[in-house]
Amino acid sequence: MTTPSGGSTPDDYWRRPGTGDEAVAAQPSAASTSTPASGYVGPPPTVPPPAGWRPPVHLRPAPPRRLPPQDMAELDAAEQRSQRVTYGFGVGAAVVLVVVVCLLCSRIIF
Repeated sequence: MTTPSGGSTPDDYWRRPGTGDEAVAAQPSAASTSTPASGYVGPPPTVPPPAGWRPPVHLRPAPPRRLPPQDMAELDAAEQRSQRVTYGFGVGAAVVLVVVVCLLCSRIIF
């Protein structure tokens, strides 16, 4: 994109090209707002669709099935087990990082 130069405003880049009369385009009047200068009158009128235009529906889906009951005690136990595994991996990673840092520090000191 190029920047406008001269005495133009930044919005001039986005304006529609004029028909040749720049003074009229720069000063919109009340008459020009009711009838557009470009000749565009808007989208064409729409006609509503006829009354039975959708295809008939012959298949009805089956009603939704019931979900099995949830064992909340078992769900809590499984969540606690997974939490212990997560904490175990975290502690193992922390121990490995501490050992690596100690090795690096001992290498720098000695």
